[in-house]
Amino acid sequence: MTAQREPKRVTLLHIVTVADDNPVLRRKAPRVSRVDDSVRRLMDDMMETMVAAPGVGLAAPQVDVSLRVITVKVDNQLFHLANPEIIKAEGEQTGYEGCLSVPGMVGEVTRAEKVVCKALNRHGKQVRIKGAGLLARAIQHEIDHLDGILFTDRLTDPSTLRKVEEMGDEEIANVEGEAVTV
Repeated sequence: MTAQREPKRVTLLHIVTVADDNPVLRRKAPRVSRVDDSVRRLMDDMMETMVAAPGVGLAAPQVDVSLRVITVKVDNQLFHLANPEIIKAEGEQTGYEGCLSVPGMVGEVTRAEKVVCKALNRHGKQVRIKGAGLLARAIQHEIDHLDGILFTDRLTDPSTLRKVEEMGDEEIANVEGEAVTV
């Protein structure tokens, strides 16, 4: 008789929104000292929460955990990163972003077109992620969360902040970043 592995258990976490008035969204998160089972469990729970929301990225402060951990899923590529840092950025892209912590709102933000990010993966190994377009935007957006910065702080102009429900279908299709739902 062969022992069967128990299925991995994940938990959907509460996403903190600006309406919650939780200071975790505005604090700089401390670095992860070591990627252990508890950090890996957090990464798994964050990924499941992000996919269920649905979203493109999620940072630990968005689930009320003050740690430098992000998860990103772009083009079916999954990234679980601890202590991510942008070490190279080039070019410029301007587009509308949304955020799971600022539900129902989008705004125009300028970000680097391409980035190189160094971080620890889920096994605690140093990795470098090269991203362009949406992946670059998502990495920058999530790292901002680790520094207590929301996309609304980076608007090209405050007048670009809009309610999703006021946008047309074509405009919504052009929104990048975290998911936009009506």
